[in-house]
Amino acid sequence: MKTYLYPQNLRARANLWLWSLRDFLILCIAVLISAVILLNSGVMLPAAMALSYGFLTIRRDDTAVVDFIGYAVRYFLTGQQYFEWGRT
Repeated sequence: MKTYLYPQNLRARANLWLWSLRDFLILCIAVLISAVILLNSGVMLPAAMALSYGFLTIRRDDTAVVDFIGYAVRYFLTGQQYFEWGRT
């Protein structure tokens, strides 16, 4: 068996700039559709949704922005925090 140095012995997921390949394809299609809708009707909502999707799916080290937001919500709002008060 051959061992390749890049990327992780060819087992890593395909990435294109800051997105996974699937997210980048969805983002490109959403931007094209939102551009057509914007030019024909002047509605900005699809463009805002496409840009929001693009921001939330940015990946760095196999973790997306939406994952970081989920971790923050779990830590600050829904997860139980344990504090121990006492004299030091």
